Amino acid sequence: MATLQKIRNHGTFLLIVVGVAMLAFILGDFFNSSSSFFHRDREYVGEIAGHSIHYTEYEAAREQLTEVYKIESGRSDFDEQTYSQIRNQVWQMMLMNYSLGAQAEKIGMDITADELSELCIGAEPHQLIKTRRAFYDENGEFSRDNLVRFLQQIETAEDDGQNDNMRQAKSYWMYWENAVRLTHLQEKYSNLTENLITANSLDAQQAYNARQQSMDVQYVSRPYSAIADSLVTVSKKEVRKLYEQRRPLYKQTPNRAIEYITFDIKPSEEDFAQTLKAMEDLKQEFTTTDDLALVVNSNSDVLYDGRNYSETTVPEKYKDFAFGKDAKKDATTDITLTDDTYSMARIVECGYNMPDSVKLKAVATAEDEEDNEIGWVTETMLPKQISEPAFAAKKGTRFSVDMGAGEQTFEVMDVAKATPKVKLAILERKVTPSSRTYSALYNQAKQFVVANQTEEQLRTSAKEQNLTLYPAYNLTKNSDKAGSLTASRNIVRWAFEAKEGQVSDVFECGQQYVVAVLTQVNEDEYRPLSEVETELRLKATNNAKAEMLKKEMAEATSLEQAAEKFNTTVQTANGVTFGSYRFGNVGAEPAVIGTAFAMEEGKVSQPIQGNAGVYMIVAGAKTTAEGEMDKDAEIRQLNNRYSYLNYQIISYVEDNTEVTDNRFNFQ
Repeated sequence: MATLQKIRNHGTFLLIVVGVAMLAFILGDFFNSSSSFFHRDREYVGEIAGHSIHYTEYEAAREQLTEVYKIESGRSDFDEQTYSQIRNQVWQMMLMNYSLGAQAEKIGMDITADELSELCIGAEPHQLIKTRRAFYDENGEFSRDNLVRFLQQIETAEDDGQNDNMRQAKSYWMYWENAVRLTHLQEKYSNLTENLITANSLDAQQAYNARQQSMDVQYVSRPYSAIADSLVTVSKKEVRKLYEQRRPLYKQTPNRAIEYITFDIKPSEEDFAQTLKAMEDLKQEFTTTDDLALVVNSNSDVLYDGRNYSETTVPEKYKDFAFGKDAKKDATTDITLTDDTYSMARIVECGYNMPDSVKLKAVATAEDEEDNEIGWVTETMLPKQISEPAFAAKKGTRFSVDMGAGEQTFEVMDVAKATPKVKLAILERKVTPSSRTYSALYNQAKQFVVANQTEEQLRTSAKEQNLTLYPAYNLTKNSDKAGSLTASRNIVRWAFEAKEGQVSDVFECGQQYVVAVLTQVNEDEYRPLSEVETELRLKATNNAKAEMLKKEMAEATSLEQAAEKFNTTVQTANGVTFGSYRFGNVGAEPAVIGTAFAMEEGKVSQPIQGNAGVYMIVAGAKTTAEGEMDKDAEIRQLNNRYSYLNYQIISYVEDNTEVTDNRFNFQ
């Protein structure tokens, strides 16, 4: 009863406690069950022109393009750079697809099914299809028959239930079919806009005159370097004003700057000693065994393949051993160390001659086919099953080899002169860091981090320990790596999660442990004044110098007076045309050239501010080259010059499409 009374006395308090607990439970359940609502953006790689790109869509496209790379290259062991290239290419194709697709939809432009079919398998397929090696014939040329056969195999496999190879083949075809569609859509859009930017008769006449009319221009120049920087004062206000004028030139995407220290993962002295001991333990067996191939291939980084070395192909350090006067079967070298690799060699066979190369042809297997001449080949260029009989045969000999899908007959058309050969077994081991070495180096890097938690501490310790700080600037969210570091995507991700001045934990990047510090966070739309101040101050300084030089030069009434005043000479720029890029020997000076063609002959100009200095000029007589204008040719030439603008329109469409890029969360 006492307990009940206590509850009654504290009833209000308990109600509050229970209420808070229930609210926490309800809210907790809400947040847990609704996590997909609050973290919905984590499912989407981005959004382009209103189309949300789900991770599964992006990943499917990435896997498809990876398969295309495998088929096209015949490889599957891609490095991180290639995978990064694949990811970027996928994103660019999506950007083109949804941005250009949105514009095309507005104007009713599309690629019909019949149109796409004609582009892919018509009488004259698109260049993207014709350049696929998968559809080449034995002569290395595009074969439409091979293309049709390829598609028929895919269709047949669909009816029978696809196997993995056919699924890969279908995915390969769908990628290129889509690539053709996108490329042709871009071509159609460019062709449509081409007529919006075209030359007319007036443009043609102006361009023709700009080339035909020329003049010699006399001038006196005074470079900005003639005035010491110390004689010019540029205020912060002037630099700021110039920055505001040029701000659009400094547009940027959010980026980060870091500096980092590396701890190279290299073998220790203990690792060298252990590898040497392993080699010494093997030497007796290597020297005496009858099954040399088994010993080498079980213990060496370099497999024994029974190749025949010549004096030009044998490793240089074994040349005297293998071909010297003391060379004999079963002779063995001492263990040697080259860079970070221990090795020893044993002569398997010596004292015999063989040709360095043979000339082969593959004999036709059917009456309606022709022999395929392979040409001169060396032993290492051929599979062992072909090289052994080929290099043992005489000129004119034919031999057959089981190629799996049937036998193939080869003929030895010619044989090179026989030269001395040797069979050499090489047992080689590269010294690599052990787990103990990895652990010791990691602990060294970790201790450095623990002892240096601020940027100032890190810089001080780096200087004391003679460690180099390497910079990595302009890292964006989708940068593949930081600076020259390999496999450093994790550092980029960290840089966008850290605070300015923060020191990172230890990262493993290839054969290096890395510690980084975030030195700069740039979230503004434009590069800050502090980053471009040096460039702007130089421009402002030259502007101030130009005003001083113009005042001094304005006191002269002739070029001769100006030349005498500045202790220089009157120079001549010959054959200047309105379309000239350079002015005499001083470089690009469009303001000077434009002024010259606007002046009367023989008149002295006012001082002209140029790129490299200030000029005073006298324009000579205009001369017009003989000839008549070909209006159509001029218009064609101008339109060719304008053609790049059509591609800029495509870029403009992409640049002005609303894009949300969340790839950072998935890479």
